[in-house]
Amino acid sequence: MTGVLHTNSRKLDFHPHVHFLMPAGAIDVKNRLWKRKDWHFLFPEKALARLFRGKLIDRIRQEGWILPDGLRKHDWVVSCKEAGSGEPALKYLSRYLYRGIIAEKRIVENNDGKVGFLYRESRTGRWKKRILPGEDFLWLVLKHVLPRGFRRARDFGFLHGNARKKLRLVQLLLHANVPLREKRPRPVFHCPACGSDMAIIAVCQRPTNQPCGPP
Repeated sequence: MTGVLHTNSRKLDFHPHVHFLMPAGAIDVKNRLWKRKDWHFLFPEKALARLFRGKLIDRIRQEGWILPDGLRKHDWVVSCKEAGSGEPALKYLSRYLYRGIIAEKRIVENNDGKVGFLYRESRTGRWKKRILPGEDFLWLVLKHVLPRGFRRARDFGFLHGNARKKLRLVQLLLHANVPLREKRPRPVFHCPACGSDMAIIAVCQRPTNQPCGPP
């Protein structure tokens, strides 16, 4: 599975939560078979919420952090849904990894020391504008800078970087047609005089404190 950590709500408030995208099947390494899940149910959401809450709170306490006493009493939310091929969900999660917590085009106002940005309300789907003093907006953004040691995305199982052989086995079992990566063209140097493309015919490795060129 692939896990992605989100720390913000649509209004950029501090709202830590995780998304996991997992295949509806598993590999049987011994028999070299792919076992597919044939039903639309994975596990009960409420049971997963209680288990995740207990595991996380126990781990935090092992690190010596002090938590509110009533944290175990609150219900934690888990939503488990079938995502089809998973491609739309993967695209949704990837946007948060590469664009940051807010796209620049959503920042629509910067007047008199105040910053305004747009966000889509989850209940109605309508766009609304939130206006904050500049320092409050910066603090809102800095809240979502991860501490050292944290990562926004992690891969597990045959998607892990060290499991390439197992991933290749899965691709063979599923008859997956993996497109080959096209080689990127090397950058072209242009002649400063005429502007034509230049071909590299030799590479000069300059010794320390000596000019590069013929003696």
